[in-house]
Amino acid sequence: MPVITFKSLNKAYGKLEVIHDIDLVMADNEFTVFVGPSGCGKSTTLRMVAGLESVTSGQITMDGKDISNLEPIDRDIAMVFQDYALYPHMNVEKNMSFGLKLAKYPKAEIKKRVTAVAEMLGLTTLLHRKPGQLSGGQRQRVAMGRALVRDSATLLMDEPLSNLDAKLRGQMRAELAMMREKIQKNIIYVTHDQVEAMTLGDRIVVMQDGHIQQHGTPQELFETPTNKFVAGFMGMPPMNFMDAMLVEEGGVLSAKGSDFNFELDSINNKGQLPQSGEVTIGVRPSALTLATGDSAINVLTLKIKVCEYVGAQSVLISDINGSRIAVEVDSSQPFKVGDEVKFSVNTSDVYVFDRNTELAIY
Repeated sequence: MPVITFKSLNKAYGKLEVIHDIDLVMADNEFTVFVGPSGCGKSTTLRMVAGLESVTSGQITMDGKDISNLEPIDRDIAMVFQDYALYPHMNVEKNMSFGLKLAKYPKAEIKKRVTAVAEMLGLTTLLHRKPGQLSGGQRQRVAMGRALVRDSATLLMDEPLSNLDAKLRGQMRAELAMMREKIQKNIIYVTHDQVEAMTLGDRIVVMQDGHIQQHGTPQELFETPTNKFVAGFMGMPPMNFMDAMLVEEGGVLSAKGSDFNFELDSINNKGQLPQSGEVTIGVRPSALTLATGDSAINVLTLKIKVCEYVGAQSVLISDINGSRIAVEVDSSQPFKVGDEVKFSVNTSDVYVFDRNTELAIY
């Protein structure tokens, strides 16, 4: 499998720059997921790899070979599109084999490849059906099969599950994960869904406004986000944020807000703390637990405004000075709207961000 590299990659439409000086190396046989909000540049980046968008400046290389200006057919890639892009008048077998026929592969080789991929994707009994006779999930599997029969070194996927309902997305996500174990290819996958990113990717690349904010394993991005944007994007429900001031009293460093006081004595990099003392505190909903005792230190007192029952767990919604606060609790707890509840905060689960730069301090 080739190593894919971006070197100072830029894309502009006239004076509008949409991709800004991206540098990235994707290892061989790696499942790389580009994730971010709509308009962040992830699909544009993928289309530049595919050759469907031109590169304004910089390079895309595969195993050291510059492919930035090659035609798509010369790049040894296959692509799965968001809208399936199947030929409605052809059955599944013909849709999957069409590209191979255009490339003048022998009939026996085409049959062998289509049969093997159809078996892997559970399409064997559907080969003679047309797309209009298939469900959304089946059509997406056909689109994937059409890409896989080409046996290209790199597989590109542009939000392939976004047109499916929530239940089918979960099923297809599991099928993708199992398929990943059966094929040895570089996969570059684009999505706006961070759950897809965390469950599928060997490496996640988080983008915002045409810039890479951070890349790493799902665990690295979840546990050690480099800034507030990444921290808030990774994880569901998202991280809670509260404005605070850092104050040192009696050798103890605390983050104080109007309704809370967190002792952050575990922070030992005070040279990186903002001189203004203004920070944003981040706490994940799962890091809040029911408080015991009467201490006001490391405690949040919340008035429940919404209680979302989601089966084994419930998500309680409140706010502090206009900031939305979510808490994950066991559904067996008898909470209801209007209750005032105290939650303990373990300071080892607290994240601290500079309020001005939004960079992580701790």
